[in-house]
Amino acid sequence: MPTAPPRSRDVALETRFFLDRYKKQVIAVVIVAVIALIAYTGYRYYVDHRAAAAASALASAKTAQEYQQIIDRYPNSAAAADAYLLLAEAQRSEKKFTEANKTLQTFIDKFPKHEFVSTARMAMAANLESMGKTDEALAAYQQVATTYASSFNAPLALLSQVYILKGKNKNDEARAICEKILTQYRTSFWAGEAMQQLRQLKPSSTPVPVVAPSATVPPFLAPQGPAPAPAPPAPPSPKP
Repeated sequence: MPTAPPRSRDVALETRFFLDRYKKQVIAVVIVAVIALIAYTGYRYYVDHRAAAAASALASAKTAQEYQQIIDRYPNSAAAADAYLLLAEAQRSEKKFTEANKTLQTFIDKFPKHEFVSTARMAMAANLESMGKTDEALAAYQQVATTYASSFNAPLALLSQVYILKGKNKNDEARAICEKILTQYRTSFWAGEAMQQLRQLKPSSTPVPVVAPSATVPPFLAPQGPAPAPAPPAPPSPKP
């Protein structure tokens, strides 16, 4: 039995009917999309312009005060992150080690994913060492070497421990760290220095002195002394 052919669709007519019925909704969606596009474009322009201005300001900054101004004016920019590091270095050069460590800690808190976080922690350890706080500096270097074992700062953190341990006359621990550098970071720049330090370090343990044999030592184990001199010959008897 033949079937009736499907009804043909007038696409243009249906589209016009749809637009007539939902004209207000379509216009509203288009307006929202245009506004969102304009807003995004304006935001990107603002961000790029602000980043360029921050970078320009950082390039011309030379003093601690100028670095602080960049941080205050562009607090979340990449230039501000760099300004924290430069400010800490300026404070260190003025021997303001406590202030420098506060600046570095603020940098770490604000930019925890920054690629120079391990460098900041290394700088904090070096500042502690400069203040004579060798135990705290040693712990800080150990934290860097453990937490950032795959970073470029790890072998340097280990080597910095060697210098402190040498000052504490803990040569065996220093030697173990040098061997670790040569094993795990043998291709790093600091492997050569680790090798040189290892050659200079002597084990802390001293050889046990040889005990002289006592009277209880069996005669055949006691060291032999020089043979006694032969007795002089008897003088010849006088002739009658």
